[in-house]
Formats: sequence, C-alpha cells, structure tokens
Amino acid sequence: MPALTGRALVAAMCLGQVGSLLPHVVVPAIMAQHLMPLWHLSAAQAGLMASAYAFGYMLAVPVLTTLTDRIDARRVLMVGSASSGIATALFGLIADGLWSATLIWGLAGIGFAGAYMPGLKALADRLPAGDLSRSITLYTGSFSIGVGLSFLVSQLVADAAGWRAAFYVTSAGPFIMVAVCLWLAPCKPVPAHGHLLDFRPVLRNRAALGYILGYGAHCFELYGMRTWIVAFWAFVVAQSDDGAFVGPITVSVIVTLLSLPASVLGNEAALRFGRHRAITAVMVTSAAVALAIGLNVGSSPLLLLALVLIYGFTIPADSGALTSGTTASAAPAYRGATLALHSTVGFGLSALGGWGAGIALDAAGGPGQPAGWSALFALLAAGVLFGPIALRWSSRQGPAIAS
Repeated sequence: MPALTGRALVAAMCLGQVGSLLPHVVVPAIMAQHLMPLWHLSAAQAGLMASAYAFGYMLAVPVLTTLTDRIDARRVLMVGSASSGIATALFGLIADGLWSATLIWGLAGIGFAGAYMPGLKALADRLPAGDLSRSITLYTGSFSIGVGLSFLVSQLVADAAGWRAAFYVTSAGPFIMVAVCLWLAPCKPVPAHGHLLDFRPVLRNRAALGYILGYGAHCFELYGMRTWIVAFWAFVVAQSDDGAFVGPITVSVIVTLLSLPASVLGNEAALRFGRHRAITAVMVTSAAVALAIGLNVGSSPLLLLALVLIYGFTIPADSGALTSGTTASAAPAYRGATLALHSTVGFGLSALGGWGAGIALDAAGGPGQPAGWSALFALLAAGVLFGPIALRWSSRQGPAIAS
C-alpha cells in the first residue's frame, strides 16, 4: 500500500490520535456521577484514581519515547496504542474498587505513553523541517478533539448503558492509530549516542529545558481542570435555583473542544510575537481567570459559564507553542529523549494536578462546599505561574547546547 506523505500524513496522524484519546478521560468524566458514590470515594481518593493514568504514563514514557531514537517510532506507536485499548477494556471488565481501578487505569496510562509522544516523533521524523511547527501544533491541537469526544461518549454511554459499557466502547478508539501505522513508511531515526536513558544532553539544552518545565506547569493546570470540570459543573447545577441551563456533559465537551483553536492561535501568536512572550502572556492570563472562578463559585451560573469558557481557551493556548518549542530546540539525535523528558515532566505534573486538586478540595470542605472549589482553582492558578518563571530562567542561561 502507498505510504502517507504531506497533508495526508498529518491528517491521518491527527485522526489516529483522536482515536487514541477516546479512553483518555473516561474516569474523570464519569467518576462524580458513577464511581465516587458506587465505591464511596473521597475527592482525594477519586483524584488519585483518575491521576493513575498520568502516573503510569510518567513511569513509562522515558523508556518508550527515548527508544524512538533507536528504532522506528511507528513500532512503539503500534504496540502502545493496542495496549491502551486493551487496558481500557480491562477496566470495564474487572475494576471493582479504588485499588483495582487505580492499578488498571495506570496500565492504560502506560499504553498511552507508547502512543502520544512516539506518535509525535513518528510524525516529526517524516516531515521536512519547515513543516514542523504548524504540523505539530495540529497534532497537539487534535488532542482536544479526542478528549472532547472522550468526555462526550463516555458520559452518554455510561448514562445510557452503565459505566462499564463506557470503557468497552472507548477501548476501540486506540485501534484506529494501529490502522494508521500500517500506512506509515518505514523511517530509520538519526543514530543516537550513549545509553538509552541518558538525559544529560537534554538537561544541557537550556532552551529545550525551559519549554519542558513550562509544559509541566501547563499540564498541572490542564489536568487539574480536566479531572474536576464535570464534578465542578455538577456542583454549579446543584447550587443553582433553576438547575442552570447547561449540564456537565455540555460544559465539559465545549471547554475541551476550545483547546484546538486556542492551541493553533496560541502557536500563531508565538510565531509572530516570540514564543516566550506569547506563552508568558497566556499563562498569566490563565492564572487570573482561575482566580476569578475561585472567587465567584457562589455566583450565577451564567457568570461562571462565561469564566469557564474563557478558562477553557486560556489553559491550552500555550500548548502548541510549548511542544513545538521543545521539538524545535531539540538536537536531532536526541529528539526522542527530549520529547521523553518533555512528556515525563508534563504528565508527572498532570498527575499531581488532578490528585492535588482533589486534596485541596477535601481540605477546604469537600465537593459540596464553595470554599473547596475556591481552594482548587487557587491551586491551579499558583501552579501555572511557575511556567513564566521557568521560561525566564532558561532565557538567562545562554543558547541551547546540542550535545
């Protein structure tokens, strides 16, 4: 069969990633209505369960992504995608409480570690250098479409056919990427030097390290919000005299889908005005919006909806610029290792964001109290402000070092 090239390659990889992401937020999407009452979970316990996906990802991604500096990323991508789908189905089949669910969801995260960044590496290896920034932004931006569908499909299926069915249905998505891999031309990576997990060349690349740390701050905020958006809007509906005019499903999907145009426009702003300047402006604005939500949790649903939609735009607006900045700053022989560290830091802080937000929520009164949600959004605002600090630090350290 003919290999994919050019726009067809980018489109196919974006479609495959949407499929890979179909299981991505099944646990956060249904836990408030289904899993927390069924298994009698606190917010901290639910946050730990939901964050197991990111913890599993964080543990596996250094090996799986760095491995793509030595073998064709397509091979890692196929195995990782299939593993993600199988683990998601296993959750629906055998999970019966906090610890079994946490373990299986962590395994699903390990599978996704073989899909997301190896997919980005597989795409980058097959594109001319001049096509990288916008193509990578489309790939990272399509993340939001997959997550939006994950929110939508999982909640609709769980409400109609039970929570286990939500895992069975979404587990089919990653196999779309397996099919896409069959159309990718073989690609031999630029030979890497040193040991598989030798990140010293990446740690000496100050420019890339600034984007990596900034990406970690971005992910802390993003996954704190995505883990708890359904539960937060359920709280808003419960507090409203008229029940609010939109439900958690609608809000979670719309907020997630805003990520695609936000990421694309954010990257275009970075190309026009400079990455550091654009990313810093976005992160400071996002922190301000988070604080505004936290200070107005008892206000009208209309005001909160407006703020949440703005937040849904500001959170991901730096994503494409951060990832394309890391990719562009990486030395070709260490691109896989650079993306591995990028993803390890990002998803490690993603896990802390979802879990830490649950802890803050419990500490300030729980999901039924306005003070709990104020504490959650204050934590997210504080987390994202580390991004501009990291970028400023990296800009003072001199130029990138490639080896």
